[in-house]
Amino acid sequence: MKRLQILIGKIIVKLLKLMHRNAGNLPGIVLWHLSGHKAVSMFDVKCPIIAITGTNGKTSVTNCIAQLFEKSGKKLIVNREGNNLDTGICSLLLRNCDMKGRVKADLMVLETDESHVPVVYSQLKLDTLVVLDFFRDQLDRNGEMETLIQKINGFCKNFEGNLILNGDDPNTARLGKANPGNKNVKYFRAERYPFATDKIFEASEGRFCPFCGEPLSYEYYQYSHIGRFNCDNCGFGDYDAYVTASGIDLSKPVFTVEGHTYSPRLNSIYNVYNMTAVAAVAKLYGIDQKITDEVISKYTVKNGRMENFMLGRNKATLNLAKNPVGANMTLRVMNEMEGEKELLFVLNDNVADGLDVSWIWDINFSVFERVSRVVTSGRRAYDIAVRIKCSGYDQSKIVVRPDLDEAVEELASTSGRKFVIANYTAVQPTRAALRRYAEKHGGESK
Repeated sequence: MKRLQILIGKIIVKLLKLMHRNAGNLPGIVLWHLSGHKAVSMFDVKCPIIAITGTNGKTSVTNCIAQLFEKSGKKLIVNREGNNLDTGICSLLLRNCDMKGRVKADLMVLETDESHVPVVYSQLKLDTLVVLDFFRDQLDRNGEMETLIQKINGFCKNFEGNLILNGDDPNTARLGKANPGNKNVKYFRAERYPFATDKIFEASEGRFCPFCGEPLSYEYYQYSHIGRFNCDNCGFGDYDAYVTASGIDLSKPVFTVEGHTYSPRLNSIYNVYNMTAVAAVAKLYGIDQKITDEVISKYTVKNGRMENFMLGRNKATLNLAKNPVGANMTLRVMNEMEGEKELLFVLNDNVADGLDVSWIWDINFSVFERVSRVVTSGRRAYDIAVRIKCSGYDQSKIVVRPDLDEAVEELASTSGRKFVIANYTAVQPTRAALRRYAEKHGGESK
């Protein structure tokens, strides 16, 4: 029966490839139904698995970690496209197994949706779990953030592998106490950077100690609830960091970890945390320092994550934001940049986005610095325009263009630095619209 199910799955993969379609999810869905919802368990995986999860940053960190091992000469299996549910991972295994379900590789690096960590790794043996952060995200699909944390916390109670945690996120760091017998818990953190604040700056989910319920004390906030925290009552937050980012200067940009200075191509504190997680994995697996230097300093992605386009002579930076923190981080990068800027915000409410767009009211638009105009677009263009107006921004400087091509034309009609925020299903159409403008009027993606 197992061989028959795998054969059916492989036939579906082949047919989709012949149709020039991405076999990223459908084969796994079919196998999931055929196997009684235990499709992942039918594969024989002997190699170590590194899983990356968290609300924001999974795709970038997964691909960056994969580069570490690829440049070290390892044969990898990676879900680069971000198909991170159990069905997507099942499809990946189908494409890389023989007819007996045997998967041969030196290592698997798997981006994994937060809610699916217990599902997938109850069926596959996990070597290392990297947890980046937890924020409210797609409430109509995921529920409240605490629900997700409890799911992963339940998994961690019996997990004895390597657990690499963001020690500056109390919602992530708490997982380190789930299994007191696990001696393989490691934390990464970052020292205060110049734009950190003494008081809460954005929507926050880390105000109280998860163990005793007392308010947490913060030495500083980097962004949202990410920062140096401690519980004065029970001592939660008092730990030794495995790796720490220091000397952070985003104007260059540079930061230092373990005595090595990196010059990443993305200049945000959010990216510093992501790359510090990568440095922690490199240290754990003994990656040659020259390879780590090269990967962290040169890594970039062209999939709508801080991707640059030239609209004529004007530079535009596009970033995916599927929740308030993602949007706030782009606004923070924009605000920290000198000079006048203009913003295009593209908001959809398709199923993959989450039909509930009330999250836009947790975006801190009141902190605009030198933003001379805002264009809104997408299925919910008027909703985001109203939200920005209600933040106190001058209504006369808001232009609504639901059609994406018209919105890009409007954005590019004036000179100056541009920023573009697009949520999940909006980001690829927005990339396409930016490229169409560049092809028509001059410019290119960078």
